[in-house]
Amino acid sequence: MSTQASGPRRFIREMTGQERVSGAFAISNAQIGRTRQDKPYLRCLLRDKTGELSGRMWSIDEQTFRRLPTEGFVWVEGETQPYQGDLQLIIHNIDPIEPSPEQLTELLPTTDKDVGAMFAEVKQILGELEHPGMKALAETYLADEYLMDRFRTAPAAKSMHHAYLGGLLEHTLNLMRLGMLVCPLYPKVNRDLVVFGLFIHDLGKTRELVYDKSFGYTDMGELVGHIVEGSHMLRDKLKEMMVNTGQRLPAGAALVLEHIVLSHHGIPEYGAAKIPATPEAILVSMLDNVDAKTTIAIDAARPDRDAQFDLGGNFTQRQWALDTKIYRPDPLA
Repeated sequence: MSTQASGPRRFIREMTGQERVSGAFAISNAQIGRTRQDKPYLRCLLRDKTGELSGRMWSIDEQTFRRLPTEGFVWVEGETQPYQGDLQLIIHNIDPIEPSPEQLTELLPTTDKDVGAMFAEVKQILGELEHPGMKALAETYLADEYLMDRFRTAPAAKSMHHAYLGGLLEHTLNLMRLGMLVCPLYPKVNRDLVVFGLFIHDLGKTRELVYDKSFGYTDMGELVGHIVEGSHMLRDKLKEMMVNTGQRLPAGAALVLEHIVLSHHGIPEYGAAKIPATPEAILVSMLDNVDAKTTIAIDAARPDRDAQFDLGGNFTQRQWALDTKIYRPDPLA
């Protein structure tokens, strides 16, 4: 089968109901399901740089399925179809491909924000830290050019929220902005600990995720994860700071920062090594939840693809990360 499109590429954001589709996509979560007649079918998520949609292939044999990557790239021929208020792609033909560099630029999602401006704002907020030890620790992180380059590039997640190049930076900046706004409402909460904790809470993702071709996990990501790796990174940076500047944090400050990193997922069920147990750790965990879950809800209910709202139905499909469907309309719009 040819893997060359016959005309200009149609991106997911541009697609409407009942149109023929032929092109390269990133595929994830490929699984075999069973119909009511107990026949196997393919279900998966298909992505390009503009968004994602569900894929279904109602007739598939085991040999074809085994050729497909569970996470990778495929050439697909099929047609779009409205389904319960969402758009899905009914697949007629599907084959694995090794995308060209040009195709990769069309397939990997990227933030639509200015990366340079976002990083400059992160540095500006860190510049407002008050404690000299915290300032020195921030400068130690910022001086690590390799880490900061990956921080500017990495997604914030493989698929859940801010799952695009530059997403980690965008998510972190959103949280630091929130921290600067919320902390004055709680004067007994230490702003330096909250804002710096928000800066470092997900930096382990620069080592947990791979994102040069498709989004996936490194061996470290599978075996250790970004939460524990983030605490390792903090200990390394504290040693660097002491060696390079002679400064050290007050007793207990390093421990509280490490606790923030280890507890920011809230509960062990969601990957936290500890339950948040300081005012600052509780605030960091809740702000992280606010940005992640609000972003998931907005992306599901109000995507950039305007035609989504013409497909019928006021609710999205169930969002497993939120454990509910999302109501689409803004009643005051």
